[in-house]
Amino acid sequence: MAKTNFCRKNITLTNICRNMLLMLSIILLPACQPQSEPNTLQKILNQGVLKVGTRYGQTTYYIGAEGPQGFEYELAAGFADYLGVQLEIFPYYNLDELFPKIQSRNLDIVAAGLAITPERAEHFRFGPAYQQISQKLVFKQGQPWPKTIEELNGNIKVVAGSSHAEMLQFEQNEYPELQWQETNDADEAELLEQVLDGELDYTIADSNILSVIRRRHPELSIAFTLGEEQQVAWLLSPDVDDSLIAAMIDYFGQMQQSGELTALEDKYYGHVQQFNYVDTRLFIKAVEDVLPKYRDWFIEYSDDLDWRLLAAMSYQESHWNKRARSATGVRGLMMLTLATARDLGIKSRLDPKQSIQGGAKYVQQLISRIPERIKEPDRTWFALAAYNLGWGHVEDARILTEKQGGSPDLWVDVKQRLPLLRQKKYYKTTKYGYARGNEATAYVANIRRYYDTLKWLEDQRLAEELKQQQEAQMNASPATEQTPADTTELNGDAQQQAADSTS
Repeated sequence: MAKTNFCRKNITLTNICRNMLLMLSIILLPACQPQSEPNTLQKILNQGVLKVGTRYGQTTYYIGAEGPQGFEYELAAGFADYLGVQLEIFPYYNLDELFPKIQSRNLDIVAAGLAITPERAEHFRFGPAYQQISQKLVFKQGQPWPKTIEELNGNIKVVAGSSHAEMLQFEQNEYPELQWQETNDADEAELLEQVLDGELDYTIADSNILSVIRRRHPELSIAFTLGEEQQVAWLLSPDVDDSLIAAMIDYFGQMQQSGELTALEDKYYGHVQQFNYVDTRLFIKAVEDVLPKYRDWFIEYSDDLDWRLLAAMSYQESHWNKRARSATGVRGLMMLTLATARDLGIKSRLDPKQSIQGGAKYVQQLISRIPERIKEPDRTWFALAAYNLGWGHVEDARILTEKQGGSPDLWVDVKQRLPLLRQKKYYKTTKYGYARGNEATAYVANIRRYYDTLKWLEDQRLAEELKQQQEAQMNASPATEQTPADTTELNGDAQQQAADSTS
């Protein structure tokens, strides 16, 4: 169990008033009626704790370098904050363990990116839908491409109790010969890796999860889509009353209206919707072959930046070609203009070390110019757009966003207006005029994709290096012969440790 007390600092007066009215209605309503058992929401408020079940996964819940993370975790944390209670997260490894906990009401809700399906709707209640996904049948690129279920020729495996298993059961009504396996020993991501390793011919994945994983494993290919799009929602016990669902509806309504839900979706999924197999493969190869030449300089000059973000910027700028040059005259690994290089004290833009040093310094200067009220990661995305387009044009887009009713402090809103800077009816009203804002939007999205992929590749590299070091140490240590007496002593220690652990 992971426990957190998640409190936002920027709760608006409207939010506070709405929540006070909600709590007052809960307190006063029973006073006007005969004494009865507290409703679900009252019980949660009285206990001061919201118990949320979820699944381990990179889009649901995991412990990252900065603590608990995940799209579903952040949504649940926001809901606990909305209610003014603590959040207790109970992560599970499979759905067969999770579903009984919500049925027995040991949990208040399940926030695990679950699709609303007919079978689940018979056994559970759902909150308001907040996302749409589709189910994709996945195979390894280079293998025969099945276009329909009838063309499947191999073994299929899906997670037990999943919407994927339910979909296959539905399809079996039309295709009686369809066969598959279900497992609790692997999650969706692991099954995709089994497809890559050739252990499995096919599996099924949700579109949002697949879009993230394909940035790391571009050989995963989509054969076809199964069924219609499905809505995703939180799951509740079948006998829960309407009080908690009503609070969820208000919470998600606020999230939608404020733009926070869209911003959160953009944080986890917004930059991975477009997939390019060739580009992804080329990037992975460049990480292996070219990046080692420059890695130490990226680390040295990154300062407060993540060096992997700086490296991803450089790849977007020059594909790590130290002699890169554009038609506009920018040059080098970080593609600096001559004027910017002079301002930064860079003597040679073609010197990789100087170019990295100058690019790092420049992007940090841009970050420092961004209003303090804009929080991460949006501060970084605005700075990247300014690196590409100039801060003046980004400011024009922010002003245009505000005029159109969006938030000038949310990247997800501003990136929709940047392309408008190419249209005369918009740019003629701006301070800095025409700009290729669509290129800045693509620029930031590309860097975010490269950054995500590079973080994963570097984690894999470091894990492999650690493993090799441990093996080398083991091989270098002289083997010692163990006497029967030593064995008895060790066994005794092991028995004592076992006894201690069970006491």
